[in-house]
Amino acid sequence: MENEDLVRIANTPMPFGRFKGSLLVDLPEAYLLWFANREFPSGKLGHLMSLTLEIKINGLESLLDPLRGKSDP
Repeated sequence: MENEDLVRIANTPMPFGRFKGSLLVDLPEAYLLWFANREFPSGKLGHLMSLTLEIKINGLESLLDPLRGKSDP
């Protein structure tokens, strides 16, 4: 996991679907698990969604709060 990935998770909006416009960090864990059981999108978005799920499973979302509103390093 790279530092810039954490900044992106805290600031990247979901580009499609039911939660379009919601920041990745704000996506419900159940929604991320739904993707995990099927397949995350390919590319960077899928990678970030997978990392977001791991962060949520481990209860670490609060670590991303200071990163909200920051641009990529």
